[in-house]
Amino acid sequence: MTYSDTLDYLFNSLPMYHRIGKAAYKADITNTVELMAHLGNPERKFRSIHVAGTNGKGSVSHLLCSVLMQAGYKVGLYTSPHLVDFRERIRINGQMIPLEEVTRFVEQHRQFMEGLQLSFFEMTVGLAFDYFAQQQVDVAVVEVGMGGRLDSTNVIVPDLSIITNIGFDHTQFLGDTLPKIAAEKAGIIKSGIPVVIGETHPETRPVFQSRANELGADIYFADDHFAVHSTQEGSCLTMAQYQSQLNFSVQGQSQHFALQECEFSCPLSGHYQLHNLATLFQALELLPTVGYNITLDHVRNGIASIVSATGLHGRWEQMDLHPLTICETAHNADGVEAMLSKLKEIPYAHLHLIYGCVNDKDFSKILRMMPHERTTYYYTQPSVPRGLPVADLATAANGLGMAGASFRHVGEAIEAARQAADPERDFVLVTGSIFLVADAVEYYNNR
Repeated sequence: MTYSDTLDYLFNSLPMYHRIGKAAYKADITNTVELMAHLGNPERKFRSIHVAGTNGKGSVSHLLCSVLMQAGYKVGLYTSPHLVDFRERIRINGQMIPLEEVTRFVEQHRQFMEGLQLSFFEMTVGLAFDYFAQQQVDVAVVEVGMGGRLDSTNVIVPDLSIITNIGFDHTQFLGDTLPKIAAEKAGIIKSGIPVVIGETHPETRPVFQSRANELGADIYFADDHFAVHSTQEGSCLTMAQYQSQLNFSVQGQSQHFALQECEFSCPLSGHYQLHNLATLFQALELLPTVGYNITLDHVRNGIASIVSATGLHGRWEQMDLHPLTICETAHNADGVEAMLSKLKEIPYAHLHLIYGCVNDKDFSKILRMMPHERTTYYYTQPSVPRGLPVADLATAANGLGMAGASFRHVGEAIEAARQAADPERDFVLVTGSIFLVADAVEYYNNR
């Protein structure tokens, strides 16, 4: 098999949730357990950190990876979904898994995978863990795909578990209340393993506390111990002064880091990153207690170099300056609310908002949250089978009094917005779906 043949097999022969939705979801990790046994239990051959949450788990995973790399560790990173290249999901020290490793794994284990009727995600977890074990990583940062309790990644026994926050997403699988969703994500808490909860909510705190007590796991609510504040003096005055970075300080009592009067800079400038950074600092406070050697310089340099070190994309990512163009992967109500908070800092004359989503999101609710004043809408659709047809999206938007032009592909929408926008005063925002942002990033890469 060539690598192209391998990708064709993976994408078209194995059920893939992020492409086809519910039909690919398996509420069971039995297959993953059998796959791990077939592979010689690679998940037991490296240390790990497990990261779940409704929003922010990707950013926190990449931040942890970057800091650990600065500390000299050989770090595996498993995330999902990918934006442009399948191999983005599996990295060691920022480098994607080689093409030949993907092909070798599929060729070697294809018969077993087909016999077990593995899903795309189950196979990808097996590939990642097998690769990390073969390459003898010091530690792997592993992002949960969906939920936690029944996620394929939940075969690891990590040094630390992290749950960033709880919000309404994937409710058809995880439950329709915050406590139900929290109970699913609390499934990654392990006996005697410390757990960090990024954001406290009165409905979910008792769920996490109860599960941790039941398993004898020390639990730390990050916002009880650390607060992260932006040190930028309000919004930029003009578009020309805009800088896509976040300067911040951290307040909290740390036994391992002298945080007083320290300032940090992060290229992930979305306002919601303040919560993710508080989660990060709580996690970093605990890692030395389980054997990791991390200094304040490692932390500062790791945060500052997260994009270049790990290849993270799509989190308030600047794609162009004239006009200022940002891609943002916010795709549920909580994520959109955080995105809109950041949007208030941008002194644009007019907003050109490019929106497309998948068909299992409550897009009407999200559209109602979007700004109306000084805004022109460009509707499109992600290039995945789950993509909501742009005609359906436009019809719903018209019903909400949010008429806009429709485009078959995000690249066409971007060019239309660029033509209409004042290059010095207007702002172009691409959002609505991880997959729409993936299409936008690929479009910019190929321009």
